[in-house]
Amino acid sequence: MKTSAPSTMDQSSTGKAVTRNLGELLWVQYPGHFNQALSKAIVSPETVGSRYLDHRISCYEPGAHVEAHVHKVQEQIYHVLSGEGVLIVDGERRLVRANDVTFIPPGVVHEFHCTGVETLVFLVITSPPTDNEPCI
Repeated sequence: MKTSAPSTMDQSSTGKAVTRNLGELLWVQYPGHFNQALSKAIVSPETVGSRYLDHRISCYEPGAHVEAHVHKVQEQIYHVLSGEGVLIVDGERRLVRANDVTFIPPGVVHEFHCTGVETLVFLVITSPPTDNEPCI
């Protein structure tokens, strides 16, 4: 798998629609993600100039995880496409697998672990895209 730092914005936020091909995007291991917990930023302020959301696809190899963290104002949706893992939400362990969708409101501590024998693939949708200002 190719990995690199996040790319610069493909298009400016001029109100134009943007289409991206996942095969052309590089896998990135962001801070707080460990053991081949990789993501591709599909839609974000940096990649397409979005103002209100961040959309990523993530692939976690067995044993990979993101450490416990909390967002002040961001809402997140985790949508599992394949594989299985444990999502720990405010201390509650939840086994998740393909077709499970979890909504995580602001202020909820969460972490995600790939506990299966195959790669855990999931979408992450976050709004607003940064945690330092509310979405108005």
